[in-house]
Amino acid sequence: MVPFGGWEMPLSYPGGTLAEHRACRTDAAVFDVSHLGTVRVSGAGALEALQRALTNDLQRIEPGRAQYTHLLDLDGSVLDDIIIWWLQPELFHIMPNASNTQRVVTALQGTGTAGPTSAVDITDQRAVLAIQGPRARERLEPVTAAAASVGRFQVASFEFDGVPCTAAGTGYTGEDGVECAVPSTVAGRFWEAVLEAGVEPAGLGARDTLRLEAGLPLHGHELGPGITPLNARLGWVISWDKGDFTGREALERQQSRGVDPVLKGIAVQGRRPPRAGQDVLENHTRVGTVSSGNYSPTLGHGIALAFLEPGVATGDRVEIDARGLLLDGQVVELPFVKRR
Repeated sequence: MVPFGGWEMPLSYPGGTLAEHRACRTDAAVFDVSHLGTVRVSGAGALEALQRALTNDLQRIEPGRAQYTHLLDLDGSVLDDIIIWWLQPELFHIMPNASNTQRVVTALQGTGTAGPTSAVDITDQRAVLAIQGPRARERLEPVTAAAASVGRFQVASFEFDGVPCTAAGTGYTGEDGVECAVPSTVAGRFWEAVLEAGVEPAGLGARDTLRLEAGLPLHGHELGPGITPLNARLGWVISWDKGDFTGREALERQQSRGVDPVLKGIAVQGRRPPRAGQDVLENHTRVGTVSSGNYSPTLGHGIALAFLEPGVATGDRVEIDARGLLLDGQVVELPFVKRR
């Protein structure tokens, strides 16, 4: 167990991180991600408040769907990356990262022209369990067929032990799967039922190696102060045609002058893992910095996400300065590992 965003989180279980990683890539694993916040946003002005505060356009989806989006600072920096579960026409569950829940509540409270908006932190009322992997739905089906059948980026209600719960076809591993929000009163029993169905428990260690192989950003590494969605190559979460939102003007200025640096992937020769903060060199000249790095259990060598100068291209040979030892690498397309 390790401290993480004000929570105690499992780093690994007795099987170890490598076994947990492989279970998720080949079968099914369950992650306790209850540290993610849940903010219940409701009222006649809820949709307007979310449209004004966040980058993506909820009009692209509808109730019963989920969406990935960003909350920005005025300078365009990503304050948080968020999943929205749109449950009913005037009811949303917003899922920020561990330490950002109050920031999201503050951004969404108030009254807009469409009517009142309520934003309430309900994180301590539920657990969130992510069942992920190519056999995740098959394993989950005997526990709850309704949750197992929810579509990708769709949201559905189900019952466990007679208690209403919610599932969404979302996750953070690069694999298929669902995330289940379960009231605290039955969360322990739900966890045990999932394990009894043959799903392996997995901790933060495997969660990080899996998301890195999938090229997914981690707040505090690929997203945060001084990093915009454009730097992180996540421009698709910006809806330019929906009207104003916090940080829009800063993004427009950045887009007009050119985005620098840009997030890219680096495959490293050998098993030694690159680490965040290490310099990236091309022709002995520094061209960027590693934001996340680790050993890839699937590929058998080191991989890294790095913010690089825009002139560094896919296929370029680079070196990573790992405390004086230079690791040979090559800039590659993301993701490192594609879902089967």
